[in-house]
Amino acid sequence: MNKITRHPISALGYQFIDPKYLPDGADEYYLRNKQNRTKTQFRNLNANEIEQLVRNQNQADDWNKIMVSDAFNPELVKNCKFFGLIRIGKLEPFFLEYHNLRMPVGLYNSHIISCDIGDNVIIDNVSYLSHYIIGNEAILVNVNEMSTTSHAKFGNGIVKEGENEDVRIWLELCNENGGRKVAPFSGMLPGDAWLWSRNRTDAKFQSRLLEFTQNAFDVKRGYYGKVGDRCIIKNTLIIKDVWFGSDAYIKGANKLKNLSIHSTPDASTQIGEGCELVNGIVSEGCTVFYGVKAVRFFMAAQTQLKYGARLINSYLGSNATISCCEVLNSLIFPSHEQHHNNSFLCAALVQGQSNMAAGATVGSNHNSRGADGEIIAGRGFWPGLCVSLKHNSRLATFTIVAKGDYPAELDIPIPFSLLSNDVTHDELVVMPAYWFQYNLYALSRNAWKYEARDKRIEKFQRLEFDFLAPDSMMEVLNSIAILEEICGTAYYREFSSEKNATIPSVQEKGKELLNSNDPVLQELTFFASGWENSKRKIRVIKLTEAYLRFKQVINYYPIYCLTKYYADTDLRDASLIEKLTSELSQPEIWVNLGGQLVPKSSMDQLITDVKYDKINSWQELHMCYKKLGNEYEEAKTKHAFAISFAAQNLNPVEFTKEKLIQMLEQAKSFRQWMSDSIYISRKKDYDNPFRNMVYADKNERDQVLGALEDNGFIQSEKKESKKFMAQIDHFLTGLQ
Repeated sequence: MNKITRHPISALGYQFIDPKYLPDGADEYYLRNKQNRTKTQFRNLNANEIEQLVRNQNQADDWNKIMVSDAFNPELVKNCKFFGLIRIGKLEPFFLEYHNLRMPVGLYNSHIISCDIGDNVIIDNVSYLSHYIIGNEAILVNVNEMSTTSHAKFGNGIVKEGENEDVRIWLELCNENGGRKVAPFSGMLPGDAWLWSRNRTDAKFQSRLLEFTQNAFDVKRGYYGKVGDRCIIKNTLIIKDVWFGSDAYIKGANKLKNLSIHSTPDASTQIGEGCELVNGIVSEGCTVFYGVKAVRFFMAAQTQLKYGARLINSYLGSNATISCCEVLNSLIFPSHEQHHNNSFLCAALVQGQSNMAAGATVGSNHNSRGADGEIIAGRGFWPGLCVSLKHNSRLATFTIVAKGDYPAELDIPIPFSLLSNDVTHDELVVMPAYWFQYNLYALSRNAWKYEARDKRIEKFQRLEFDFLAPDSMMEVLNSIAILEEICGTAYYREFSSEKNATIPSVQEKGKELLNSNDPVLQELTFFASGWENSKRKIRVIKLTEAYLRFKQVINYYPIYCLTKYYADTDLRDASLIEKLTSELSQPEIWVNLGGQLVPKSSMDQLITDVKYDKINSWQELHMCYKKLGNEYEEAKTKHAFAISFAAQNLNPVEFTKEKLIQMLEQAKSFRQWMSDSIYISRKKDYDNPFRNMVYADKNERDQVLGALEDNGFIQSEKKESKKFMAQIDHFLTGLQ
């Protein structure tokens, strides 16, 4: 039975805060007065104004509880009911226009309870408006219900005074069983979510992060909802416990409940028709359109949800787009693209610069007797059409997965690989270094594209978009040894009776064959082990080509960092190279902390500082991210030299000027190869007769697609290549 209680009409609009939660000497408006920082001086209505309001079919439980500014115009208030303390700013006789919506300033046909209303506001046909502070020039039209409760949390994962812990909102990220859950809060960065979702056995660290969240907000009851200046809310059904930033645009939403919707004049947030959002946070610059359903979620800055997308128990990183599909229990780093219908992403950690194709099913749901496990995909993850992956799986950076139903869990350690499911021969086929060999255009363009699309206003985390970075290059370094071992194993399997060769001897043999480009390599078939949880073969193709490209890119990488970050440096000053290469040991492991790459030792220090009270809030932790970002360029370049030295088994003291000159010359040659390959990989689309057959001639093709030479990225890449060559020549001139 529905429990409906009766109260005297005189109580409507009052006792918003239960008296037991009021501080001594405070009234129920003390937090409302703190929230509303207007400088407007309010006064009581005069007799003429009351008479005019009554004549305009307005009602009030107590006209003395309606406070107005000196610029109040009673002619602009018609057919409204007022209860509780109402404060109204200036009302002037003109209309406001936004996107062809033209409405006169004033309050019309609305039921208003205990609200503060700013200057020149439009409120028309709002059936129920309760306990809100409305900013200047806001427009509220055709809203069924808009109210705030005294215990509103506005989407933040906190507990108000007098509440039980079980009311706290959690996001159950990465895993369906809730073992990696985090409490959302306004301003939460992907690095925060990742740090919190990891390190689950460190109880002290976990409790400190929850303490940060709880302490970031006042737990007192009685905060009003807010509608920022110049907000437009129209044709919306239910709004409850929602905080709107300035310049937000809400049109046709079905239900908005327990949310913070951040918005600014420079990064307006928009929510459109048929959307239902519950228990979440929408950051500035987001767009949510056309039937989206989101529950227990976080949308970071400049993200988009569109066309019926479902986002549940998930964190969506900045500059990301999800359309037409379902995402559950996932932590998604910045720059994720998922545009197509029937894509399904569940219980996954996707580490950014990713693209989910139509029909992709990342998450088996279920392939065990319990909740789904986890999928961890490094930066640049790209599952193709109708790809099906199983939990648990782990994929290296820039892995592309060709169409297919992959029957078992995967653990792919080689970056830049193409995975294929060969059903005919029942094999998993892996092509390492695929992007360098066949589609360098797409790889390079994506890095350029994501950098250009980063529209964040506050950049506490320095996001890395380059495919040549500490995470991917450490995997390349490790892959060289893996490929050598696979090669040596293939040789001994084919030509030697020494079946029990130790791994070092196997790897050394593979290294010898690959570095000498021995003709015997053409006779070998390469297989890996341990990359798939099955008994079928794992065939590695184009291994010798991948080995060559990986060796070349590792030698190129430190020079690339020099030209990017030290372009104006005179390399005759030996102190720079000494600074970058002295005291180098084995290259350190780096981690992807929400799209920001940091040394693992730095992350460990952050955790220690949190645990032992050197970092005492999320704001302080964010400043640490910023500091690490400021140190990134130098740290990355040092790490690049360490990787190159490790690959060459080179001691820093052996790094002479002659060796540096050699690296510069090799880098110049490799950069020219990259530039040519980028152009050729794109040109293939223009030379393909099957792509050309739908056009009358080449002129029509270029009219429709754009000419190859007019391609914006191609032009940009050519300029960058020339700039790189000029920098290398400058370095060489200084050294010779």
